[in-house]
Amino acid sequence: MFEYDSDSLKSIAEALIRRAGDLGASACAVDVSEHVGLDVNVRRRRVETIEQTRDKGMGVTVYVGTRRGHASSSDFDLGALGETVAAAYEIARYTAEDPCAGLPDPDTLAVEIPDLDLFHLWDVDAERAIAIAIAAETAAFDVSPLVRNSDGASVSVGYGHFFSANSLGFAGGYQFSRHSLACSPIARRGRSMQRDDWYSAHCNPRRLADPAALGRYAAQRALARLGARRISTRSAPVLFESPLACGLLGHFVQAVSGTSLYRKASFLVDSLGQQVFAPHIDITEDPHRRGEPGSAPFDAEGVATRKRAVVEAGTVAGYFLSTYSGRKLGMPSTGSAGGSHGLSLTSRRTRPGDDLSAMLRALGTGLFVTEMMGQGVNYLTGDYSRGASGYWVENGVIAYPVEEITIAGNLREMFAAIEAVGADVIQRGNKRCGSVLIGKMAIAGT
Repeated sequence: MFEYDSDSLKSIAEALIRRAGDLGASACAVDVSEHVGLDVNVRRRRVETIEQTRDKGMGVTVYVGTRRGHASSSDFDLGALGETVAAAYEIARYTAEDPCAGLPDPDTLAVEIPDLDLFHLWDVDAERAIAIAIAAETAAFDVSPLVRNSDGASVSVGYGHFFSANSLGFAGGYQFSRHSLACSPIARRGRSMQRDDWYSAHCNPRRLADPAALGRYAAQRALARLGARRISTRSAPVLFESPLACGLLGHFVQAVSGTSLYRKASFLVDSLGQQVFAPHIDITEDPHRRGEPGSAPFDAEGVATRKRAVVEAGTVAGYFLSTYSGRKLGMPSTGSAGGSHGLSLTSRRTRPGDDLSAMLRALGTGLFVTEMMGQGVNYLTGDYSRGASGYWVENGVIAYPVEEITIAGNLREMFAAIEAVGADVIQRGNKRCGSVLIGKMAIAGT
């Protein structure tokens, strides 16, 4: 599968560190990786693209005192690797000094690296991947004659491995996989035409959705949107579908990430210890959940990850800091170089039976949002305004689909106004969340 084995990646990393030391670098960090993949797209049961990928790369960061230089290459020839290290060294010699630059503190580095079961083979070649994609799309067409077209269905198979090391003695790496299946049918009735989609992604192919079931569900979503209308401008409760709720969690992560905080470019500057969410909300980071996307034994700098409370009873208990951003803020790294790992947003009020139907009943009369458009987030002020579509709900029952509307608010006020989180938990990337009900938001329509 891989052109290079783990020992080869390790040897390359060690050689780069030695070369940096020979040049006079005071410290060095290296990351060497390789990826292979297969991507298949079909549309109307015909193959559109088949793409097989294989790539490799290395990045080296060299320190000369508190000066930093970085260079990268996709050429693993020894001569090219030596030139890359030399380039990083030359950059470091002429950059400005930065007292916060440097490798992580030695006591923060990962020592024991647990196997988190992140690598799973999927016995799928191009022919089999095409058959799976066609099965999903065919199931979508079979739901109703109103499903007349498709933006296609896709299957992706991906594997990778890497090795990271630095001159402090840290060395570690592992293999990982990411597989996915998606389908995007288009429904039409008269002049009304609507598209929707659904996808399933996991490191373990056995955890992917059944292709036919996924295609049918995607078609049902598209059909349900037929006849969508605009609504008048108003204020009302808003229920975010689970995948969109994961996006709200992502907005919080961005606002309390080190770079945003030390640059004073966040509405949550100095929020540690402050009540930001409703008191029943908790956010937990658990990077060591075996076999789950988003898990990682260490971050991009080799700093050990750990389970921790990020928000506890609505109060911010932690930020997301790399070594550099932590030093800028006078705080230790949280093992967040490269992003968060295994985040979950939960409510202490949630009961096992709080599925989507229960959440719609809790919504009562208001807007159920299933799709968002545009960026519309100002992280400096927290102002939030995005295009949306979904369904108008009356007395806990979906009344009709709606489109061409905008929902607006302020993230700090939205977080504080979360009334419920559903048990309909979904994972999107490294985040897990159920649907989220916010007590009131502005809705701009006709």
